[in-house]
Amino acid sequence: MRILEIREAIVPISSPIRNAYIDFSKMTASVVAVITDQVRDGRPVVGYGFNSNGRYAASGLLNERFLPRLREAAPETLLADDGFIDPAKVWDALMANEKPGGHGERSVAVGVIDMAVWDAVAKARGVPLWRHLADAHGDGTADENVFVYAAGGYYHPGKDDRQLQEEMRRYLGMGYEVVKMKIGGASLDEDLRRIEAVLAVVGEGRRLAVDANGRFDLETALAYAGALRPYELFWYEEAGDPLDYALQAELPKVYPHPMATGENLFSHQDARNLARYGGMRPDRDWLQFDCALSYGLVEYLRTLKAIAGEGFGNRNCIPHGGHQLSLNIAAGLKLGGNESYPEVFAPFGGFADGVRIENGRVGLPDAPGVGFELKGKLIAAMREATGT
Repeated sequence: MRILEIREAIVPISSPIRNAYIDFSKMTASVVAVITDQVRDGRPVVGYGFNSNGRYAASGLLNERFLPRLREAAPETLLADDGFIDPAKVWDALMANEKPGGHGERSVAVGVIDMAVWDAVAKARGVPLWRHLADAHGDGTADENVFVYAAGGYYHPGKDDRQLQEEMRRYLGMGYEVVKMKIGGASLDEDLRRIEAVLAVVGEGRRLAVDANGRFDLETALAYAGALRPYELFWYEEAGDPLDYALQAELPKVYPHPMATGENLFSHQDARNLARYGGMRPDRDWLQFDCALSYGLVEYLRTLKAIAGEGFGNRNCIPHGGHQLSLNIAAGLKLGGNESYPEVFAPFGGFADGVRIENGRVGLPDAPGVGFELKGKLIAAMREATGT
């Protein structure tokens, strides 16, 4: 198996929404197509990758450093013993001559390529990625369906409590049992009013998660923790800066209910530090590392090993991003679930067309690779952007 060509493009995923920290009016994403010498069903095997929302396109890094390294690598150095491309060897080629640390935007660039390589390899093998992961990196069995929650509840110009409630009703009508909303972009009193409006729709706290997107200092994070405590929410997410482990470690002292964080940590070293020093509790808390932002699935496998050494298991992980790659990982490696974006970040968010959410869970189609071809608008956008 050989890589014949690699193409990169930038696509917009802009939206007039905001969370507590940023607005998404100028958001972009990178798309990569890895064209191989394999042919299945009369078509060349092409692997696709893109970066999750919340980070901009990494075109400069891709074209200046990482794609040239992959193009220059001797083809035989990228192969496993069975002749298929080895994503770990590709990863090593991408990271040649990179110093340790600096887990910023380069982790996004590598993650985009890594996604495309895994997609291509699973397609060439003729199996869904979740099946390949279960066999090659799991226990040989996969979850038949995966818990998913509906992420929304963004701040939007002119959006009032009634419209917020209508949004959450739509998610429940789609089959979700847990929904998530943004906090921290308004005053505490206003956010509490918004939370109570949503609770009036979903019925109880265990069906609502809230996300502050790292906005709070310690004093504010503790104030919110005290105010949120009576609601017994599904989780209280990313109260402070993602690298402020000391702040995170203070919250369990006053907040006994589940918390979640980790979507903005981009390496297995940072994940391990969160597990060691962030006060996270394996019996109730959630880790949200997103492989598409953090050097890809090769690194995510290292992350799972790193947190296991600190007492956390795969079931503690519900990845950020709401994309099909994480859904495959969640099924094949038996994670705790996956995020979902029913109404934002189209066409990259969401799952295969026609897949139903039932009782808050989603099944996976039996299609080779990640399954992009079963999501019509997404595969059309990626093919158009990359000319494939």
